[in-house]
Amino acid sequence: MHPHRRGSDLARINTAPLSTPIEIQPDTWRVLQLARRLYHLTDGVFDPCLPSHPGRLRDVELGSGPMLVCHAPVEIDLGGIAKGYAIDRAIEKLVELGCSAGMVNAGGDLRVFGAREEAVLLRRADASFHQLALESAALAVSDIDATERPAEHQGYYSRKGRKAVRRFAAVIAKDAATADGLTKCALFCSPEQTAQALRELDARLV
Repeated sequence: MHPHRRGSDLARINTAPLSTPIEIQPDTWRVLQLARRLYHLTDGVFDPCLPSHPGRLRDVELGSGPMLVCHAPVEIDLGGIAKGYAIDRAIEKLVELGCSAGMVNAGGDLRVFGAREEAVLLRRADASFHQLALESAALAVSDIDATERPAEHQGYYSRKGRKAVRRFAAVIAKDAATADGLTKCALFCSPEQTAQALRELDARLV
């Protein structure tokens, strides 16, 4: 899901001929399915398509399996949601190998699973700390003013004319991909849109 690496799904999607079905990895398809759900819940505010191309997520037709068709030129960047999904996949593998409880922390996104409660110190934008007890849940944080974001990812922060509703957002959800995506909703959506998306996906701001 790297946006520029040669041969990656996103590189192939972003250069695909229009109206031509292309096969993608199941993981990419699942992340795009979640992105599409967030897109509809937020009336298009959550959109991993960059403004460098005219196409939006509504122009990407997802098949019932790992296929898609682009009906307009797009440049998709999944940097705002894919890291959370990678955490979820790591936990699936740990459970498959017999791990009964634990935590995966990828910096900004983490998830606790199994019969384990983890005390987490959440650093807020003003440098204060808030302690949370996390159990069988994921926590994701997005900070517009952070300087350590990977340079290759431009999604969600680069829209011309888009004004942030919040500069900082932290979300607890059942899985890390959902928490990761919802932080971007909280940054840019109206309070009403954010509240609806949180309700629909059983998540909360902290």
